[in-house]
Amino acid sequence: MQRIVASALVASALGTSPAHAQLVPFRSDAPIHRDLRFAAAEDPRAPSGNLGGGFIEFLFGDALGLPARKPMRPLYPAQPAYGPTEAAQQFELNSVYRRQVVDYAGSEKPGTIIIDTPDYFLYLVLEDGKALRYGIGVGRPGFTWAGVKRISAKREWPDWRPPEQMLQRRPDLPHYMPGGPENPLGARAMYLGDTLYRIHGSNEPWTIGTQVSSGCIRMNNQDVIDLYERVRIGTRVVVI
Repeated sequence: MQRIVASALVASALGTSPAHAQLVPFRSDAPIHRDLRFAAAEDPRAPSGNLGGGFIEFLFGDALGLPARKPMRPLYPAQPAYGPTEAAQQFELNSVYRRQVVDYAGSEKPGTIIIDTPDYFLYLVLEDGKALRYGIGVGRPGFTWAGVKRISAKREWPDWRPPEQMLQRRPDLPHYMPGGPENPLGARAMYLGDTLYRIHGSNEPWTIGTQVSSGCIRMNNQDVIDLYERVRIGTRVVVI
């Protein structure tokens, strides 16, 4: 019971409170061009109010040359009523966000990761005009970012130590949480440059396809393990 409560507190800190409010959204000097040219995916999202897309365009649109985007879906989905481990085991991910190979006609080299924040997809560029597409959860309004980074470290079942600024905001959080099924960082983590941002797993798969994090990119645990095995330290990561 204490583990579930601790997990819930940490998940709240990572997803529902401004844990990284003192961070300035990362802006790279490297040019970014929206030339994804992926095969179109079925859009499972119901029409919603402008809950983030316009804010992203305000922050990054002109500098990145991005076209106007459709509004992002509501921030927080309904959470199952049972514990996090049982909920993750019983949850069935929307088919659009399941791992699949799609066509790619862009300019990024094979081995590059492309994170399409507004559409909740992460792509790993493959050979022969293909890419492996995964569903992701992204930062909520005010915590999204764009730029180019490289994977600087990889961890299996990472532990979690909240930074000092987070503990000041949430003194009820544990100062340390060991890795494991109830840790909100999930089964694997890939760290992006010198930032606090990570591509990591999640014990809350129902958050895939939503704006829920404080800037990190969430994947379900099966997908983050798959990606972890395919990429290496130094992999180029383009976030748009």
